[in-house]
Amino acid sequence: MGRHKKVAEKEVEEKGMATLEFPEQESHLPTLPDVSPIEEITRAEIDSQIATAKKYPRGIRKFRQEALTMACCDVDIAGQCFYVLERAGKRIEGASVRLAEICANAWGNMRYGARIVGEDDKCVTAQGVSHDLEKNVASTIEVSRRITNKTGQRFSDDMVQVTKNAACSIALRNAIFKTIPFAYVKPIYEQAKKTAVGSLKTLKTRKADMIKAFIGLKIDEKMLEKFIGKPLEDAGLADVETLIGAYNAIKDGDTTVAEQFNIRSKGEAEMPRKKSEAQQETMPEFGE
Repeated sequence: MGRHKKVAEKEVEEKGMATLEFPEQESHLPTLPDVSPIEEITRAEIDSQIATAKKYPRGIRKFRQEALTMACCDVDIAGQCFYVLERAGKRIEGASVRLAEICANAWGNMRYGARIVGEDDKCVTAQGVSHDLEKNVASTIEVSRRITNKTGQRFSDDMVQVTKNAACSIALRNAIFKTIPFAYVKPIYEQAKKTAVGSLKTLKTRKADMIKAFIGLKIDEKMLEKFIGKPLEDAGLADVETLIGAYNAIKDGDTTVAEQFNIRSKGEAEMPRKKSEAQQETMPEFGE
């Protein structure tokens, strides 16, 4: 057999006969997109986290216990778990970014974060992302914040950065509370308010602490009385709750002192506080 093959090949060479060549057929299989090494690593990390989340599922009862313990472990932390805003003559209240962080930690099996995705001459836009790895539920929320005052003057670079940080915090809070059902959060939120406000026995101390905190923001007692609509000596537990929430709204960047107390001034009155000032001021530790 091998001898006959060699003879045939020799005859072809001698006669100059060309061998037949068949063109290669094109593949109709879809081509996969190129994936960068970073994308491969990220996918592997997420797949690993999802597998871990499925292996160790959360328990709702455990979540409530842990979140309540963290949110209400002391008066100072409880006081940071809610905010109150003044908008067009209406009071808006809700759970703060601090409570969102507490709930995300207790909920477990989550990825979350925030970043700036846009900036122009007038506004910055932050994007908050929250992903429940166990249930495969994800939320993406975008929040815009102004970086100019009422005269159209752009904030300084430091003020723009402070505004970006505040926008990221708000976007993150909103994304987390879109992922974790608020029906589970609400009892924790209500208990945190009760812990922060205290009782009639601690009412006097709570009011004194809030007056001191607002004086640090250059808000005097007359302005506080106008805000709650009554003399401070007549303020009750509900009014203390309002003051605590209003302070948190300013501290977390949901609003400014000028917006919260309807202060009409020029220049940088509408700007957020400097980062150094914001870091130095903390919620007062209320005494029992």
